[in-house]
Amino acid sequence: MNPFSDPFARIRDNVASVQARIADAAHRSGRSSSAVRLVAVTKYVDAAMAGLLVKAGLTDLGESRPQELWSKAAALADLAPHWHLVGHLQSNKVRRTLPLKPLIHSADSLKILEATSREAQGLGLTSELLLEVNVSGDAAKHGFAPAEVAPLLPRIAALGHIKVTGLMTMASREGDEGRARREFAALRELRDRLAAACPPEVSLGELSMGMSGDYQVAIEEGATMVRLGSVLFEGLTGQPTP
Repeated sequence: MNPFSDPFARIRDNVASVQARIADAAHRSGRSSSAVRLVAVTKYVDAAMAGLLVKAGLTDLGESRPQELWSKAAALADLAPHWHLVGHLQSNKVRRTLPLKPLIHSADSLKILEATSREAQGLGLTSELLLEVNVSGDAAKHGFAPAEVAPLLPRIAALGHIKVTGLMTMASREGDEGRARREFAALRELRDRLAAACPPEVSLGELSMGMSGDYQVAIEEGATMVRLGSVLFEGLTGQPTP
């Protein structure tokens, strides 16, 4: 019998392999593996497969589309994963998303921050967000330009019912490892520059950067969260590769 004909066995082995690589990369950056949170991105799999990730010990699940987050959160309610929204969030989807209490990695405009603040107040909760920064300058990507972040921090600090806890970026799709490293380092350096004058209501401790193809480099450059999808499903037939 093929030992990987059992999807759970394959996922469990993939998770163990990825966690070992995370630990090695964290060690190279002078940190413990506990300093890096693995967010398992489930946009390429169904709810049943996502549930196997939770059973394999990954309790942080990420979705790119709010509608998929709503659907999977309902299907996996008994497993109670902690959800992350890692893709673009439109204002008209904020109200339905917030009760699921995801960490929103993609706060990419003042408009969405203000909408989240309003909706969170109406729901009587506080929403946690990361500011998405378009470090690469790619016009096809969402996010604040690096120079826009500092002037916005006082305005963000004045908004109620949201808690900004860090920054997020995506490396250039066309770039090589060296370019990805430079872009991840640029986000870390931006965070370090902003920290000195950051309002007390805003924290920038989290750095969400790195996906399946570049997460080890991201960790070496200071990532505290990596967003991994395809690498967790290697060897499973029928699973698309992004």
